[in-house]
Amino acid sequence: MSGPRANGDPVLVTGAAGFIGHATAHALLARGERVIGLDIVNDYYDPALKEARLATFAGIADFSFHKRDIADAAAIAALVRDNGVRRIVHLAAQAGVRYSLENPFAYERSNLAGHLSLLEASRHAPGFEHLVYASSSSVYGDKPMGGAGFTEDEPATDPVSLYAATKRACELMSQSYAKLYGFPQTGLRFFTVYGPWGRPDMAYFGFTRKILNDEPIEVYGEGRMARDFTYIDDIVDGIIGALDHPPATGGHRVLNIGDSRPVGLMEMIEALEAALGRTARKIMRPMQPGDVTATYADVSKLHALTGYHPQVMLEDGLKRFAAWYRAFYAQPG
Repeated sequence: MSGPRANGDPVLVTGAAGFIGHATAHALLARGERVIGLDIVNDYYDPALKEARLATFAGIADFSFHKRDIADAAAIAALVRDNGVRRIVHLAAQAGVRYSLENPFAYERSNLAGHLSLLEASRHAPGFEHLVYASSSSVYGDKPMGGAGFTEDEPATDPVSLYAATKRACELMSQSYAKLYGFPQTGLRFFTVYGPWGRPDMAYFGFTRKILNDEPIEVYGEGRMARDFTYIDDIVDGIIGALDHPPATGGHRVLNIGDSRPVGLMEMIEALEAALGRTARKIMRPMQPGDVTATYADVSKLHALTGYHPQVMLEDGLKRFAAWYRAFYAQPG
């Protein structure tokens, strides 16, 4: 099965006020889906940005929003049951590596209990078709980057942050539920996602604010880190492609979703400087606990399944982000 359902079954998108959830919900609506959005709208970062994302759905008849805690298993089960949900894109989670150092129990509730709530709701939903959920490239740990990208067949047994550990735990929970209860699941290991409406806790976002305010930026890892920066539109294409291609009954898989073109941190900063027309004042710092040196997605499995092929180069993507940022925060050009 693929594409919108003739009978109008809705897609539940958790984390709909978040960066990736907001974009995914809009893409599903654009192709004729009914979408139920769910989010707790917490204050991990500025709730005003989350509310502004939600405001973009105003007047769209095929979108409804529910403010819920994904760890409230009874409420999630009722929402799925009462709305005839058969497909879920589960993107809600407590994000961030460094935040986990001081707030570990936020990850227990949102990532572990929250994921379990979605698993339970899915297994009891009549005719359930596919649960697509967000994992993370962080599950690979601090893997040395050689000539090839990180592949899904690697063991992913050495997480260096609590966030990574919870994401790997979610994969294992899904694996067990797929075997026990037979509903199809796909976990997507996201590599660094960026673009308009992004998360303020991400480096490129914080750098932009500081550069435009003529404040110095702190460059961790002495600038020697590399990331597989992936533009939001490309990520959404991959999410929907995966949603449309569920594994067989009882199947569970994990797939990388990234750009497959890692970029050094200093190269990213140079591209951002060009997009902003400003030069950053840089303070070099050592690696922070929980960070990894490099990420690099091998996306061959997702490409073979869906034809996924990222289109947006970092320089262009950062230009689009810079234009959005200046417009959203009323910054001069």
